[in-house]
Amino acid sequence: MNSKKYVFLTLISILYFSCSTQKTSTDDFFSVFETYASDESLLKKNLTKIASEEFNGRETGKPGQKDASHYIADYYKSLGIISPLKDGNYFQEVPKEFFNKNAQNDSENVLAYIEGDTYPEEVIVISAHYDHLGNVDGQIYFGADDDASGTAAVMEIARLFNLAKKEGRGPKRSVLFLHVTGEEIGLFGSKYYTSHPIFPLDKTVANLNIDMLGRVDEKHSKNPDYVYLIGSDKLSQDLHNLSEQVNQSTVKLELDYTFNSENDPNRFYYRSDHYNFAKNKIPVIFYFNGTHEDYHNPSDTADKINYHMLSKRTNLIFYTAWEIANRQERISLTTN
Repeated sequence: MNSKKYVFLTLISILYFSCSTQKTSTDDFFSVFETYASDESLLKKNLTKIASEEFNGRETGKPGQKDASHYIADYYKSLGIISPLKDGNYFQEVPKEFFNKNAQNDSENVLAYIEGDTYPEEVIVISAHYDHLGNVDGQIYFGADDDASGTAAVMEIARLFNLAKKEGRGPKRSVLFLHVTGEEIGLFGSKYYTSHPIFPLDKTVANLNIDMLGRVDEKHSKNPDYVYLIGSDKLSQDLHNLSEQVNQSTVKLELDYTFNSENDPNRFYYRSDHYNFAKNKIPVIFYFNGTHEDYHNPSDTADKINYHMLSKRTNLIFYTAWEIANRQERISLTTN
């Protein structure tokens, strides 16, 4: 791109933010956008590992799921990203009784945390479930898109926040990276977290939830630069507007709200982990690539992921989380 044109477009984008009714952290936002972006190769590395035969489909409470939880925790340890739990343990134990007979063993959510430097008591939760359907009659359900893609995205977003913090750009608000278990059997991991929160729910600013981020559905086969957004305006017009502005000023994906309709027969708003936050009046956005022929089949494998699109969508979520974490005002609920 021509450098003069680039400067002109950047100035226009800054004016767009500045003139908006939403107050944003424009003094730092564009330098962050220009400096930090997801690493496609790291996304692929983590996704491929999580969706590998080694973890045997990650069924809740089974050894494969537990091995996956340790892989995720070890990743955070390697980056020096701490746990928010008092004993330094990255695992929030979920007892088997909580699963209402849908799992035979205890399981665990995995939590990592970067503390804010201005409003540390206010927390943004970035979540994805890492469990899947396990091994059925000798067939592994790998769950690459559902939801190794979201898991890898959360891990990569954490790496970017951590890199920025090391370079003196720590977030103003705290960020919790929450990998939940038990989603496939009834959203139990997120239900447990919101029933036993590590941080007060009234101090939880927003939840950005990622469930299936690495594929392109049939509707968008000719234009893969999209992502479905669900729930962004349900509780907070403020969050919805911020999301739109960040996208327009950065990756410029098509934000498809088809499944956000109250009349959507799929009722996806109620079917992933953000809903347990929304029930507690916490603003949410659910990021989703739509279903495909491999959904909940053994054929949902890592080789079918569109890693370029996974990276672009991950960038959008990171930039959105960055703006929520660093703007002056907390995201506000819409009052009826």
